[in-house]
Amino acid sequence: MRLPRILQRDPEARALAALADAVAALPERHRPEEALQIVVDLARTETRCKYAALNVTDEHDRTQGFVTSGLTAAELKGLRVPPQGHGPLGSLRADGKPVRLVDVDKHQKAFGFPTKHPKMTTLLGVPLWASGVVRGSLYCSDRTDGKPFDDDDEKLVLMLARHASSVIEHEWY
Repeated sequence: MRLPRILQRDPEARALAALADAVAALPERHRPEEALQIVVDLARTETRCKYAALNVTDEHDRTQGFVTSGLTAAELKGLRVPPQGHGPLGSLRADGKPVRLVDVDKHQKAFGFPTKHPKMTTLLGVPLWASGVVRGSLYCSDRTDGKPFDDDDEKLVLMLARHASSVIEHEWY
């Protein structure tokens, strides 16, 4: 779908148009993970980042689902268990506000990464909500142009997160 030029500059409109096209291609009967994979893939491509991931948590903040984009099969296998989000993304659970970091290593809570977790420098993470509580996160790491994530990236990822939140609330639980 080709958007008019003015809408191409609107990150939310771009995200919505890309999401509509991708969701339309889903089979009528699909697993929630398939719909969430679309969100993660779009977050990665639309923000032009190296990695994107989405985790779904239970009521005790334990990861129930983990979907990635940009990781090789070997990198994914090397993780063994999904990241639990205790580090920089842990604040999403507490305050429900997006997190944008220029240098993950310099963040005061940068710990707990699995042994073979890919190296990340920049990070943009947003909460996923279900039934009024944070039940996961969608995050992107390391734009391919080397720039930090900006306001447009955040708007775009928040738009995708709203769709992921709906999938989680209506199809996951």
